[in-house]
Amino acid sequence: MLIAFGVSKFIFENMGKGWMYILKCNDGSYYTGSTNNLTLRLLQHELGEGANHTKKRLPVELVYVEEYMHVDNAFRREKQVQGWSRRKKEALINGAEELLPILATAYRDVKQLAALSEMNSPAREDPAVGFGSLSQLQGGSKTEDSGNNS
Repeated sequence: MLIAFGVSKFIFENMGKGWMYILKCNDGSYYTGSTNNLTLRLLQHELGEGANHTKKRLPVELVYVEEYMHVDNAFRREKQVQGWSRRKKEALINGAEELLPILATAYRDVKQLAALSEMNSPAREDPAVGFGSLSQLQGGSKTEDSGNNS
């Protein structure tokens, strides 16, 4: 009877909770998902019963997770993170939250930011000097993982 009470208590306490998670696939790509049962969902991915993206890229590794009081908040966060670049996801995974606003800059705006910054700095022989880190953070190109789950 105590075990049944413990299980019921666990189910009640976790009812409605949600998780947003990021998996690193065998090919190095990332999969972003959300669920109301993280343990079960990870097992499904590992058994090849998860998303098409992960079943073709096994094994997968859980590299990041956020817990929410309600699964709908986890789902909203999943959709937000799915739209991020690979570099921005890696900043989140690595705990570099201070880089997230920089990495939110649209690729098309990077050149404009560099040009504005150059206009406000002393003349240099190489106009790219000083912008290497920003261009590296932005990826230097539009190359991303395949699909929406990069």
